[in-house]
Amino acid sequence: METRTGIDTVSAEQAHHEPSEAYRSKSRVSSKADYERLYKESIEQPDSFWKREASQLTFRKPWTVTLEQNGPFAKWFTDAELNVTESCLDRHLGTDTENKTAIIWEGEGGANKTLTYRELHEQVTLFAAVLRDQGVTTGDRVAIYMGMVPEVVVAMLACARIGAPHSVIFGGFAADSLRGRINDCGAKVVLTQDAAPRRGKPVKLKQTVDEALQDAPSVEKVVVLQHYGPESECTLLEGRDVDWATAVEAADAKNGAAAVVGAEHPLFILYTSGSTGKPKGVLHTSAGYLVGAHVSTKYVFDIQEDDVYWCTADVGWITGHSYLVYGPLSNGMTCLMYEGAPNHPDWGRFWEIIDKHEVTILYTAPTAIRAFIRAGDEWVNKHDLSSLRLLGTVGEPINPEAWNWYYDKIGKKRCPIVDTWWQTETGSIMMTTLPGACAAKPGSTGLPFFGVAPDVVRSDGTSVADREGGLFILRRPWPSILRTVWGDDERYVRQYFTDVPGNVYVTGDGAHRDADGYFQVIGRIDDVLNVSGHRIGTAEVESSLVGHEAVAEAAAVGRPDDLKGQALVVFATLKPGFAKDDALKATLKAHVGKDIGKFAAPDEIRFADALPKTRSGKIMRRLLKDVAAGRDITGDTSTLEDASVIEQLRHG
Repeated sequence: METRTGIDTVSAEQAHHEPSEAYRSKSRVSSKADYERLYKESIEQPDSFWKREASQLTFRKPWTVTLEQNGPFAKWFTDAELNVTESCLDRHLGTDTENKTAIIWEGEGGANKTLTYRELHEQVTLFAAVLRDQGVTTGDRVAIYMGMVPEVVVAMLACARIGAPHSVIFGGFAADSLRGRINDCGAKVVLTQDAAPRRGKPVKLKQTVDEALQDAPSVEKVVVLQHYGPESECTLLEGRDVDWATAVEAADAKNGAAAVVGAEHPLFILYTSGSTGKPKGVLHTSAGYLVGAHVSTKYVFDIQEDDVYWCTADVGWITGHSYLVYGPLSNGMTCLMYEGAPNHPDWGRFWEIIDKHEVTILYTAPTAIRAFIRAGDEWVNKHDLSSLRLLGTVGEPINPEAWNWYYDKIGKKRCPIVDTWWQTETGSIMMTTLPGACAAKPGSTGLPFFGVAPDVVRSDGTSVADREGGLFILRRPWPSILRTVWGDDERYVRQYFTDVPGNVYVTGDGAHRDADGYFQVIGRIDDVLNVSGHRIGTAEVESSLVGHEAVAEAAAVGRPDDLKGQALVVFATLKPGFAKDDALKATLKAHVGKDIGKFAAPDEIRFADALPKTRSGKIMRRLLKDVAAGRDITGDTSTLEDASVIEQLRHG
């Protein structure tokens, strides 16, 4: 991981937005003093804090050991026993929550479906039996490659029900990326659907699975949900493929009993891009992850009994895991799921859904907010958004202009905004401002959540001064910290614990802290880009490009982008005989899209005869970042082998 400390700082003081007295009076944490008291307890008395805050959850055997730490490896609640689904489902049975709506599903075409907690429990129990009928046992891995349908939540919870770690793979990934993830985790069964709609057209998920499984020896069965219809052109392979509905009809709910597992039993593996070409399989375990997701949901979203909560993230990402499934359901919330695109059939779709279902909490990404701003206020003005009481952002830093528009136009200056910072690896929210307790500052992610000990440091581990940029680190473990990289403890240590001394978790982000103790996360400092909330490893893109017959060498970097946050720019040298034309650029973009997924296709490709290198042969990426952004190069170029390369790249 490349590290540096020359991170830009912010010179102007940010505006403060205090929660209203009316909001404070109903919130769980209603003052800064209350927040500080709870935070201090979480740091100084973690045993009593976590035991109290997790008391709503169901444990077959309570823990007596809160934290065991061995260097960078941490275990939480190690002697506890549980099944995660009993906290999400079973504990609500026989209570007023039993007949409460758990999921409201809105299809892209306007179809609706609801599931109460009892109905969801019944479906999960039956599908757990289906998995067992297909030979899945505790510890077997199950890959899930589906769209945003209620059955994907059923699938995740059914895996947890029998103690089979799931690996949900975003439906935008192409066959090669899907295959790599399936093979890395050794999935025994794949769960998919015929197709998912995207702006009125089918994304043929089952066909992608068929292509991926041409070389996936661990997979024995594929269970297929028939959702889209004949246009999906879905066929079942005899002997391997199983029809979802037929399997459920044949299942016996008695075989769907919850498997009791230890606290550190793997719950799921979720792949995220790293600074090398191979994605990392982030491993989260049962008790610690559940506690982190449950407690953060309760406080960050300040949940109320009558909330209708909409997290717009796909379940293929960590936000969908923690804040659409495990966190909200363990708190007995009503969750909205939307299947389609935010601008289909028009840019008023989100606001129409909020009106229709009287959504009270909206949790979405800055990229979406910036896109709505570009679409124009007229789409917002057509709808009554008075049901909203709380807004949230996730996935990337939000610029103050977008924050203010969100606050003014969507929240009508009465809804607090929780800007949240966290990662796939952290499992749950690490930084925010609790909505009833703390003032929010546009563009600042705020203060640490309970149990989180952040700092901004130099590469030698010493803390920087206020408003001085540095490396964003977390100084102590928290319950939902990843336990390792699946199958690669060495990579786990190297990736997260070696760049700064002191056995601290290095986030890979740069940040600074202001005089009020608020943190502002600037963005990635390694070779991972955040494009529209998707983490894209530059090495993965480069590996894909050099796999094309035309490309000799490639270097991918990010440049600032008003809509996406970062845009992906690739500089490439070609092999002899290939023309540097727009047709080849289009071909190479499509090549990356096919290899990894369309979301990873470069925004721009520039050709050159050579890339800027030092005399020792190392590509000077900082120069490429300046070229991509259109900036003057002011850094040291004395080690550059051929200065003429830069000018060629500017016009390539």
